[in-house]
Amino acid sequence: MSKRRNVSSASPWEDQVGYSRAVRIGKHVAVAGTTAPGDGAYAQAKAALAKIGDALREAGASFEDVVRTRMFVTDITQWEAVGRAHAEIFKNVRPAATMVEVSQLIGKDLLVEIEVDAIISKKA
Repeated sequence: MSKRRNVSSASPWEDQVGYSRAVRIGKHVAVAGTTAPGDGAYAQAKAALAKIGDALREAGASFEDVVRTRMFVTDITQWEAVGRAHAEIFKNVRPAATMVEVSQLIGKDLLVEIEVDAIISKKA
């Protein structure tokens, strides 16, 4: 059986809610929904993706290992801005992706939340 490895970002939400930024079991890495402050949907998506990249690296993965992304936006008319940030990272990787509009995220100023799943293709 593969050992479970939890990755923390030291966010106070992790203890309060009881979750990890990422979890790795075997070659699978799941990164929790990630938000970041910023001026607009594009900036928030870029900052969230940077945090996701850090979590992936800590778990021994990379953006190239990502097979699935989910993007939650509070205003679907901003899909192009969020999509542009996503494409800057995943243009050549092309994971399966979903973008849906939600009524609100955990913070009123947050516009975008992104989560990813990765399967590590290199030997760990």
